[in-house]
Amino acid sequence: MDLGIDGDTAIVTASSAGLGRASAEALADEGANVVICGRDPARLEATEAALSDLAGDVVGVETDITSKKEIEALVEATVDEFGGVDHVVTSAGGVPPGGFTDLTEKEWYGAFDMLVMSAVWTVKAARPHLDASDAGTITCITSTTVREVVDDLILSNAVRRGVIGLVKSLSRELAPSVRVNAVLPGAHETSRIEELVEAAVERGDHDTYEEGLAAWSDEIPLNRVGDPRELGDVVAFLASDRASFVTGACVPVDGGRLRSD
Repeated sequence: MDLGIDGDTAIVTASSAGLGRASAEALADEGANVVICGRDPARLEATEAALSDLAGDVVGVETDITSKKEIEALVEATVDEFGGVDHVVTSAGGVPPGGFTDLTEKEWYGAFDMLVMSAVWTVKAARPHLDASDAGTITCITSTTVREVVDDLILSNAVRRGVIGLVKSLSRELAPSVRVNAVLPGAHETSRIEELVEAAVERGDHDTYEEGLAAWSDEIPLNRVGDPRELGDVVAFLASDRASFVTGACVPVDGGRLRSD
């Protein structure tokens, strides 16, 4: 299926690894020019090199998404390189785990900057260019925790919901020129899950990595965790003309694990 985004320009934040990287890969595979970003220059350079053979150009810009100035510089660099911005995908790294009594106020403020303000700053900086585009879209990668809380992940449970409020509001405020959606990933085999599984094996909870990974799928009807690219393909679809009547949607990509509607 031709998604019709060949030659478009996309920014994907926090995209040197994980679901951000998978989204950048899917967009570039469809011919979009993609600007990726991350704080680790070595990992960013490695990701840029790994995606260099795709149909679209991929350019890395070192960026701390908890800095408004650095996000503004990211958008400016994108416009300088490709002449505009057609699609914005906001992703963010994980926030500290823990329950209510475990976390400091600094960690709460840090989570808000990481998860919510990074999206706000990216959209504000990119909005004039999205408005000027004939294909402007925003897709926010959040988590299934915005619908069903997970124990000991109170920061993700509480703070990520602000992104959903932002998405629903922007989908009305920016229509009809810009479409705004969210994806809600469940468990995918990212480096984060790999680290957690390996730690569980070291603790003796599982005998092998494969056994530990399988344990993550116990409550997933499709009986497996996702491949990050499966999430990326949904992101690319939402940016495309094929999804031209989809806005304000919050799409779970979780193998059916969510029980809520």
